[in-house]
Amino acid sequence: MLDDLTLPPIPPAPPVLETARLVLRPFALTDAADVCRLAGEFAVADTTLLIPHPYPESAAEEWIATHAPKFASGEQVTCAITLRAGGTLIGAIGLGVVRPHARAALGYWTGVPYWGGGYCTEAARALVGYGFTVLGLERIEAEHFARNPASGRVMQKLGMRREGTLRARHFKWGRPEDSVVYSVLRGDGTAATS
Repeated sequence: MLDDLTLPPIPPAPPVLETARLVLRPFALTDAADVCRLAGEFAVADTTLLIPHPYPESAAEEWIATHAPKFASGEQVTCAITLRAGGTLIGAIGLGVVRPHARAALGYWTGVPYWGGGYCTEAARALVGYGFTVLGLERIEAEHFARNPASGRVMQKLGMRREGTLRARHFKWGRPEDSVVYSVLRGDGTAATS
């Protein structure tokens, strides 16, 4: 019964997760200029639901300022994706958590120079693992615009299962966007949970 569901307490601090090539860490206000530059590219905004174009200079600082309170309330975990060698910021990844239902929505983006290098998959695998092992989630879902199959390949590499296509689910810049939905469950026994 859902009312009897008990999740672990919210961790006292946002995670710092290390992979072979990456460090996922909390954003700092000093990252704002890099966020603005990377997320400000049209190609990034065009394939994500919530990133505007042009990207206002103040938007990055305002967005970063929301991370700590949302983490403290248990509703969101947002990490900067940085290269382990040198610490260069290359993107962002997060979980929008719905604690009463033990689920989260995974979202991510990387700057165009880092596309195709497997960084999103590597970062997502680490954050999905954190969601299952530390946050005690049962389900992690993700969606992508149907015209962005590269994002779907990331989800497939995580062991997520395609659940279907939701027609005209979102509007981006005044045009309808079909959304392809994936999920992985804690019990699926995929690489994402190890």
